[in-house]
Amino acid sequence: MRRKIPSTQALACFEAAARHGSFTRAAQELNLTQGAISRQVAALEEFLGVPLFKRGQRGMALTPAGDDYARQVSRQLDALERDTLDVMGRQGEGAAITLAVVPTFANRWLIPRLPDLQARYPELQVHIEVRTRPFLFTDSGVDAALYAGTSSQVQQWVGVQALHLLTEEVVPVCSPQWLVRHQGRFASGMPTPAELALAPLLQPATRSEAWRQWFEAVGVEAPQAMAGPRYELFSMQATAAAAGLGVALIPTLLVQDELVRGTLVEACNQVRPSGRSYYLVQPATLPDRPESLAMKNFREWLEGEVSRLIES
Repeated sequence: MRRKIPSTQALACFEAAARHGSFTRAAQELNLTQGAISRQVAALEEFLGVPLFKRGQRGMALTPAGDDYARQVSRQLDALERDTLDVMGRQGEGAAITLAVVPTFANRWLIPRLPDLQARYPELQVHIEVRTRPFLFTDSGVDAALYAGTSSQVQQWVGVQALHLLTEEVVPVCSPQWLVRHQGRFASGMPTPAELALAPLLQPATRSEAWRQWFEAVGVEAPQAMAGPRYELFSMQATAAAAGLGVALIPTLLVQDELVRGTLVEACNQVRPSGRSYYLVQPATLPDRPESLAMKNFREWLEGEVSRLIES
């Protein structure tokens, strides 16, 4: 049966015009004439039997149907492009998976371990995207997510299965120079939690309550726990702390290299659970959509890496 699908050229022209809000800019992007874009969009509207744009003296705007269709088309074109690049990259051989990963975990923990995965499964390619919050796997092009969050946040995901990997612990860190420079303020040379409450605290932008929760866990009142410069990524916090800007509260597994090299040191010997964990989140398997061999191999490798980390 012939599929009732418009041409990809018409869809690409419509998506570009919708994104730019202009036939002219869409034409520039696609290296076509404005008239060609207009004809392709008109042909698409005729095919659908639905107007996608309102055209007037002040320009053009998407209709409600056009706005909804543009979002759907954009996702589908992105997925088609990913699949096309995947086949081109593999040249018809091997296997690939796409992972959504929180950024610092990807840079500091996952990617440095991928050479071992590559040695075990030379044909397996791992594509990595950055996602920090739960999302719908449907039409995302993502096979699994390595997610850091609370158990309740994971339970909010619909139609997924989650494998607990690691319980996250956090530790206050600073540069050794910062510690030396402020030693006179601390009774024992290293700050107590109460003394640390008066230090400049570097804040994780995505976890506004982190320092307050840590001070509560160690039994210290800290009215200024949420004050201080905010950084989007833990890697930014680590860099800021190493530069001597203050004390950062960072998951231990994300600053191991800095602690070994000595560019960061523990500002206070109080490692505490953050209340979050790392999970491998996947769409729930169905009888007609079993887990791929590539994903199965990756998951088993990942579990082995986590086991070695816990045992070390």
